[in-house]
Formats: sequence, C-alpha cells, structure tokens
Amino acid sequence: MTTFTTRDGTRLFYKDWGTGQPILFAHGWPLSSDAWDQQMLFFGAQGYRVIAHDRRSHGRSDQTWDGNHMDQYADDLAELIAALDLRDLILVGHSTGGGEVAHYLGRHGTARPASRRWCWSARCRR
Repeated sequence: MTTFTTRDGTRLFYKDWGTGQPILFAHGWPLSSDAWDQQMLFFGAQGYRVIAHDRRSHGRSDQTWDGNHMDQYADDLAELIAALDLRDLILVGHSTGGGEVAHYLGRHGTARPASRRWCWSARCRR
C-alpha cells in the first residue's frame, strides 16, 4: 500500500501509475481513489501518469478527528503534489474533489498545473 505522511502525521493512501504528463484525480464524498480506476486505466494506457489519493478520513487513509475541511484537504493535496514533484499537472475533481482542486488553486497557486486556463464545465470554450 502506497502512503504519504503529511506534516501533521496523517497517512494518505495514493495510487501512482504510469509515466508521462501527470493527471491527478480528486474523488467525491464519501468515495475513495477507487472511484477513478476506469479513468486512470484509460489515461494510463494513453501515456499519462495517473495519480489518485484517498482524502483524509476516506478509504485507506488515516481516519482523523481533526482537519476534515476544505482548507486542510487543499493543503494535503499540495503536500502530496510537492512530495511527488508533479509539474505540468492536470487536475480533475468530482463533487467534493472539485472543491478540493479549487481550494488548492486558491491557496497554493498555479505554478504546478499545466495551464492557466480553467474550465468548470463540460462545455468549455477555448
């Protein structure tokens, strides 16, 4: 089982498959990284590195009493991204994971994501 330990000592489970440009998937409530397996298999086969984590208190990550709020989720995500040294990163979030991604961008900036253009809809225009 692959885990990463945050600064506050919380162990987060994550999957990290393949090579190439990284795509990080953030799951919805109350799911786990397993929700992304089909997408990870698809994009991994297309030559991407695919990563998904179990947010604190979800799935195989530590079940914490404290820190179960968006700011902490974003900070955990930032620590994982830094630990894996992800750059030119594509971020994908569903439901709570979308909020986690938005909070990450607001709190930690856009230095590591691939593009400065953001799209929150399936009908985005360039």
